Amino acid sequence: MKYKKLSNKASKFLAMTGYTVEEFEALLPYFEAEFESYIKDYTFEGKKRLKRTYTSYKNSPLPTIEDKLLFILVYLKLSHLQETQASLFEIHQSDANKWIHLLHPILNRALAKTGEKPAREAQSVEQKISQNLSKPGEETLEDKVFFQDGTERPIVRPTDDDLQKMYYSGKKRFHSLKNIILINAFCKIVLLTITCEGKKHDKKMADEADYDLPDGSILYQDTGFQGFTLPDVTIIQPKKKPRGSELSTQEKENNAAISKIRIRVEHAICGVKRYRIIKDKLRNWKVGFRDMVMETCCALHNFRLNFRPWHYAPIQL
Repeated sequence: MKYKKLSNKASKFLAMTGYTVEEFEALLPYFEAEFESYIKDYTFEGKKRLKRTYTSYKNSPLPTIEDKLLFILVYLKLSHLQETQASLFEIHQSDANKWIHLLHPILNRALAKTGEKPAREAQSVEQKISQNLSKPGEETLEDKVFFQDGTERPIVRPTDDDLQKMYYSGKKRFHSLKNIILINAFCKIVLLTITCEGKKHDKKMADEADYDLPDGSILYQDTGFQGFTLPDVTIIQPKKKPRGSELSTQEKENNAAISKIRIRVEHAICGVKRYRIIKDKLRNWKVGFRDMVMETCCALHNFRLNFRPWHYAPIQL
């Protein structure tokens, strides 16, 4: 599989990478700069480069920078077994493993340079929000509206009994990893919390994230965040059905109205899970990979929205 050939087939290219050729080429300069910066100082194995400078060898399975970016995007999008990934690019499985763990951190850093990586700490949220204003210096209602929700992704059942209990999600009935995402009204992910075990409750994760929103903001959330509040922020969430009784007709209509607006966060999660590496059962055990891959896919989602934004009816309170 080579970029030169695949890029001539627009629909197949989109299906294999999640990006159009235009989006791919827009990301490419950032990726190339990060690759050259890394390979100048380090070898493929991550050791400090002492004397020899890097040159792409004649029979390289990924001879061009386009092929390298294609390789890692295909892996994230399709979540192949490494043996399958190796067969697609006509290399050995061990080499596929090396390329994956070389190129993935480089792609992650390239996305950071685009400014599309979500904040990971509470201190960075305000800066990320100001970065994504529709009209800098002139806030609209939609610039003040945010949505949060939890998302889970399955993992292989841990062999250790204690870890098995920790990562088991009673809600989903499988072993999982969990994050809270905070998005703005344009479906860009503003904050991605640290990856936690599937057993942890949404509200507890939001409390531990300890982030703030600008005064006067409006935050939509579901009933899993019951009791979560922020200072000077209006919280909007559906009303829970009281135990032993039913919601009134008016309360059901209000819940439906809230759900029609809150659906944006579900769409954003689906946009991130186009990449099957976080939708299917995660088999990669490399230290740090599980958290970084979620961050990478969120940033890929944000970058894509610059070219294919989603359109919704204006929010009316």
